[in-house]
Amino acid sequence: MQYQIRPAGPGDCKDVMRMIKELAEYEKLSEQVEITEEVLLKDGFAKNPFYKCLVAELHAEQKSTEGFRIIGYALYFFTYSTWKGRTLYLEDLYVMPEFRGKGIGANLLSKVAEVALRLGCTRLQLAVLDWNDAARDIYVRRGALNITATEGWHLYRFQGDALKALAEGTKKA
Repeated sequence: MQYQIRPAGPGDCKDVMRMIKELAEYEKLSEQVEITEEVLLKDGFAKNPFYKCLVAELHAEQKSTEGFRIIGYALYFFTYSTWKGRTLYLEDLYVMPEFRGKGIGANLLSKVAEVALRLGCTRLQLAVLDWNDAARDIYVRRGALNITATEGWHLYRFQGDALKALAEGTKKA
């Protein structure tokens, strides 16, 4: 099996969206996927994109059992730490099940790390669900620190009505 890792283009949004849904299903959070292929296209390929993405693509003569050539992706964006500076945040790293254990995920992760270093980032951050021991073990084996355990950080999110109330300066009921 031969594949390449390359930057995603607008034409890859359909496959990336398919895999976003597959990942959400695996994470038992399918109902939370609200974006569409059109939103993904607009947000990733506008003048000022909100994210960047790498894809793992099989060579032309190869396909998955379902007929796909795009078999994995890493979606990331940049943020900033007032303590450490530039930070790359890895939102998703996904490889289709039939291609796992072949080093594709590790190669995607390495390519994302290369991007981070090339652009002067001091760190690469990501979140992993507490029950996903396999993913947590992979990241720790590669040198990631579990800052939930070592520094006590908790991740919070404002969304929907809470985000609107926050913007309006009111308390969510």
